[in-house]
Amino acid sequence: MMIEMLKSKIHRAKVTDANLDYEGSFSIDQKVMKEAKILTHEAIEIYNVTNGERIKTYAIKGKKGEFCANGAAAHKIRKGDIVIICAYALIDEKKAKKFKPTIVNLCPDKKSRDKEC
Repeated sequence: MMIEMLKSKIHRAKVTDANLDYEGSFSIDQKVMKEAKILTHEAIEIYNVTNGERIKTYAIKGKKGEFCANGAAAHKIRKGDIVIICAYALIDEKKAKKFKPTIVNLCPDKKSRDKEC
């Protein structure tokens, strides 16, 4: 049996921009994207810590330091918001018991309830 598991997580990214006039997606700093093992065009879910919104979109490579909501996502995610970005994978149940997701914490020295890093 295959079960859906958390594959990758970018914890507490600060959104640097929101662009309504783009066709869609979410731009992620390329270095952070690689560290989190998230691929270009991979499906991601974004959990907005600032306002509670949740959306599903796909990842694209951004510039250094960039975390940008593009297209319709810009209605739900604004510049300055703190977000959690997750990618999931279907994993065989036996392998899932030993599987460890990749977690990139962008705010490791602060308590999770802080508004900003």
